[in-house]
Amino acid sequence: MNEKAFQDYYPEPLAHCYGCGRMNPHGHQLKSYWDGEETVAHFTPEPYHIAVPGYVYGGLLASLIDCHGTGSAAAAAYRAEGRAMDTEPPLRFLTASLHVDYLRPTPLGPELELRGRIKEVKGRKVVVAITLSAEGNVCVKGEVVAVQVPERYLDELLKTP
Repeated sequence: MNEKAFQDYYPEPLAHCYGCGRMNPHGHQLKSYWDGEETVAHFTPEPYHIAVPGYVYGGLLASLIDCHGTGSAAAAAYRAEGRAMDTEPPLRFLTASLHVDYLRPTPLGPELELRGRIKEVKGRKVVVAITLSAEGNVCVKGEVVAVQVPERYLDELLKTP
């Protein structure tokens, strides 16, 4: 994809998340994008992301849903305001609630696809429904309730020492 991922717009001080931060060399560095009215991300688990032989660890799956949800929330908030993601003030979201349903074991090996659907944008809250699929089969469904980080906290985080 030629477009930048949602997470690539995060200022450096806000880009250290283990799941999606580009500044974290040990993290997953998940990248989320618009695909029409849905959001999409892809991730290929490594052999050490194992739960039992042949299957992905459930905590990793929850982490991917969490990070795709907050990135999708930020993108949806910008879209709702008719703004580009590189405009000020920055809109960043944190997880207020994470619900995950494991529908079937997720095979270790194939690329995973996350698809998000924005259910609600209301004030400082965005609700995102997410599916995680492997080889075309939905393995996990989740919902993220994300809340916007207040501007006063962002200002504090973005201060340079």
